[in-house]
Amino acid sequence: MPEKPIVWLGTSLRDVRGFPEDARRQTGYQLYRVQAGLMPTDWKPVPSIGAGAQEIRIHTRLEHRVLFLARFADAVYVLHAFEKRTQATRQADLALARQRLAALLAIRVKRKER
Repeated sequence: MPEKPIVWLGTSLRDVRGFPEDARRQTGYQLYRVQAGLMPTDWKPVPSIGAGAQEIRIHTRLEHRVLFLARFADAVYVLHAFEKRTQATRQADLALARQRLAALLAIRVKRKER
């Protein structure tokens, strides 16, 4: 199976580039696994964002998260990436991922209507 391309939504690519080097390297490896049709080694579903949304958990001396959607055949969509500073995920991070997912789904609907 060919690898799916990654589509970075909003500032997600810039956000990952701001991670420390070890976290960037782990993020790249985990996204490569997703592109190849495999699951990340540490992940969880995030249904509060939307159907099929998942979270890659990056553990270094800091905690980082990458929220993504891989349910479509055309690409892996990275919704949001951030450093996690508390045990609970900030509502602002979840809301931003929900907004980006809603925008993505609206674009996909418009393409279908054409």
